[in-house]
Amino acid sequence: MNKCTFELSLTEGKVSKAHIQGDWVMGNTVPSFKSVKPQLEKQGCVQLDLKSEQLGRWDSRFVLFLFELDAYCKEQSIVLNMADVPSAAQGLLNQASAFPVRDSGQKILEETSSLAQIGQYTLAFYQQTLVMLTFVGEVCLSSLRLLRGKACFRQRDLWLVMQDCGPGALAIVTLISMLVGLILAFVGAMQLKIFGAQIYVANLVGLGMAREMGAMMTAIIMAGRTGAAFASQLGSMQVNEEIDALETLGISPIDFLVLPRMLALIIMLPLLCLYADLMGILGGLVVSVTLLDISVVEYLIQTKSALDLNDFFAGLIKSSVFGVLVALSGCLSGMQCGRSSSSVGDAATASVVAGIVSIVVADATLTVVYQIIDF
Repeated sequence: MNKCTFELSLTEGKVSKAHIQGDWVMGNTVPSFKSVKPQLEKQGCVQLDLKSEQLGRWDSRFVLFLFELDAYCKEQSIVLNMADVPSAAQGLLNQASAFPVRDSGQKILEETSSLAQIGQYTLAFYQQTLVMLTFVGEVCLSSLRLLRGKACFRQRDLWLVMQDCGPGALAIVTLISMLVGLILAFVGAMQLKIFGAQIYVANLVGLGMAREMGAMMTAIIMAGRTGAAFASQLGSMQVNEEIDALETLGISPIDFLVLPRMLALIIMLPLLCLYADLMGILGGLVVSVTLLDISVVEYLIQTKSALDLNDFFAGLIKSSVFGVLVALSGCLSGMQCGRSSSSVGDAATASVVAGIVSIVVADATLTVVYQIIDF
């Protein structure tokens, strides 16, 4: 038998009979449940008897058909009589029905109205803001415990994080800062050379690095390097349930994990900022000496006359604020990480994005404040 059929016939009392024929195996054209469903709906039966006297060979395709038919009958409150179905097929059907169908994991996009989307975004923003404020409040309480000498963390962890945030980042900070100084000097030289004021390239590079670019570029580097590392480390601990273990032992994860990382960035970022200022000024020196025929002594004297301690203090204050923001962004993303490996990557990405955005916003705010107080 090659032709597979599923024929329905209605008897008295709204009892239908279904005659199954043929070899329900791979290679033969097997009726799909979708093609049979309209016939069942049209008859409106209350009981369905399966007759399989003429059923030949069968494989999993037959069991799958029975599984879909059984699910439909349960949904429509139809009594399904499978006494005539092979016992082996009934056993496989029972095993398949014993386990729930798992979701595929694919996100199904549902069409929603614009007003509903606005409401969803608003609720998500509210929830995220609430989580962020709660985390910031816990960090503030942890800082107070530190001032009272009651914070619980290992000093060794603090020194290790400081080593990673400080000396470990010197190479990339050196490269980026020198390139930024070179770019500032080159761009300024093209315009100042028109007026014969090449010497003021030293003013441009010195002020730009000391007040703005040194702190900002260093903070952005640390957001991509250290902030993402913080999020990955804490996210991995969240996946491995190590943070839950700390809470079970009565140890505050904020004190033990977040506080040392925040202190390390607050201490090391201003030092890296000063180092970046120096490297940027040296980058401007290279352009001035090679392209503008300005001697090293002239460049250094002009830089000294253009800068004072307030300019460096302005950059140091910004770098301290940036250190707090980078640490909070990385640690918050790590602490809020999910329980899967992909969530760790999402946490690292979120920490970098949040860190850079907060750095730019804080820099703009502090610049306006400096302008108002004439600092």
